[in-house]
This record gives sequence, C-alpha cells and structure tokens, in this order.
Amino acid sequence: MATQRLTYDDDHLEHTVSIPAGHVTLEGTLGVPDSATGIVLFAHGSGSSRFSPRNRFVARVFRDAGLATLLLDLLSRSEEDVDEVTRHHRFDIPMLADRLVVAIDWLRDRRETGELSVGLFGASTGGGAALVAAAARPARVNAVVSRGGRPDLAGDALPRVEAPTLLIVGGRDDVVIGLNENARDQMRAEVHLEIVAGATHLFEEPGALDQVATLARDWFLTHLGQPVRAARSR
Repeated sequence: MATQRLTYDDDHLEHTVSIPAGHVTLEGTLGVPDSATGIVLFAHGSGSSRFSPRNRFVARVFRDAGLATLLLDLLSRSEEDVDEVTRHHRFDIPMLADRLVVAIDWLRDRRETGELSVGLFGASTGGGAALVAAAARPARVNAVVSRGGRPDLAGDALPRVEAPTLLIVGGRDDVVIGLNENARDQMRAEVHLEIVAGATHLFEEPGALDQVATLARDWFLTHLGQPVRAARSR
C-alpha cells in the first residue's frame, strides 16, 4: 500500500510503497508512466539502496522509455544497520531472492501493475538474487539484466532460468568478467554478455553508466513488450 507521495523530478511522479515480507516490511519507490509496456524491479547490490544516484539515473532512463520501475530495498532498516557491520545479509542470496519473489507477487496483485510483464535489474550480489527469483517465477519474469553482477551466486538456479538474460560487466573488472562467463556457460536461456570497454565495477567512468542504461533499456524494451510469458510458454 502506498504510504507517501514523492516528486523526484519534473516529469515523473513516484511514490513510496511498503511491501510486507514475513517479519519485515520492505520500502520501495514505484514509478508508473502512462501506457507502461512493462515494469523493472531493481535488486540493489552490496551496500546500495533505492536512493543510489546510479540506480535512480538508470530508473529515469527506463521510465523515459515507457517502462515502470520499482526500486526496492531488500533489507529492512534494522537489517541494513547489522549488515553495515557484518556484511552477512548482502550475501544471503536465498533470502534476497525470496524477497524479490514477494515483490513480484505484490506487483501482480496491484491494479496498476498486475498486467505488466516483469523485468529484473540486478547489481552486484543483486544479480545473483535476481536470477534465483527469475527461476522461481518463470511465468512472471520476462527478462533479466545484471549490471556488474554476481550471477555465479545463483548457483543451481542458473540452468532453470528461462528469462532472456543480459550480463553487463566493466572491461576492467577482470574477476567479475570470469564469474559472468562461467555463469553464462551454465545457463540454458537466451543469454548475452556485454563488456563495457574501460569501465570498472561501478561504471563510474564518463559515459559508462549511460552505456549500461542504454543496453538495459533496449533489452527490456525488446523482451517486456509482449504478453506475460506467452511467447516462451512450455
């Protein structure tokens, strides 16, 4: 249920939403442009949040293209406080994936988003969680994009992912390139690895994040503009 309306820019009205997830409540920011063709659920990475300037920039690019967005904090505030010290929760992929599944189901049950096909945009450890969630909800998730992600953390779920998947990695992020290549080789779905030349893990170099946003936007526009899973039913 929406709890507060916020304006982050002049063109798109967003509002804060609260999603019950077991013993915690997850906070998110939902933006639904007119005539949206799909919705992208963000799975933030280690130490990030829905207020990250990088995440908000990418979300704005998506909304400008007619895609709805839900930027979601997968940890409660108290869990975030603990994680700042222990760094345990950010690597708890099953828990993070379960919460993404809760959010996917929540979107299905809302009037304004229930008919929209879902894309997952994961960063860092969120990339692994997004793939596990995609494997758990094949009838709802039509596409996945991982930005500088750890798809290897999806483990045994990788061969069960049905959604077309784009893996974006910085060209100077050598270790993560290898992890993404290994994950790609375990997947049976359509999967493409895109390496952004000269970029490091956070894509902070001039123009790097713009490339990420453009690649991800085009991937989602290609795969979310169709009925939910109708083209890939088995």
